[in-house]
Amino acid sequence: QVQLVESGGGLVQAGGSLKLSCAASGNIFGFNVMGWYRQAPEKQRELVAVMASSGSANYADSVKGRFTISRDNAKKTVYLQMDSLKPEDTGVYYCNVKFLSSNYWGKGTLVTVSS
Repeated sequence: QVQLVESGGGLVQAGGSLKLSCAASGNIFGFNVMGWYRQAPEKQRELVAVMASSGSANYADSVKGRFTISRDNAKKTVYLQMDSLKPEDTGVYYCNVKFLSSNYWGKGTLVTVSS
């Protein structure tokens, strides 16, 4: 069983920065994809950024150039550096791991960007 624990959310002013971390516990091996999704109030959950164990990454168009995803495979940890934050980045950010045929989610961490 894989468990994910997110940290790093909080309240920040527009233009500020936050760094999210997600540590995975459990047996993860081989090819896997770790990343971040977010859900704003009354909106569907959407992809923010994901990175494969190979190092390739994908970003939502809305965060390209502002957010950077990285991971430490030895620590089974994925990070999301968020810069130039905007009020529309507000939401609950969920860590996700796709591994073999399974899909694991963290409980989420709230990011609030004030204008």
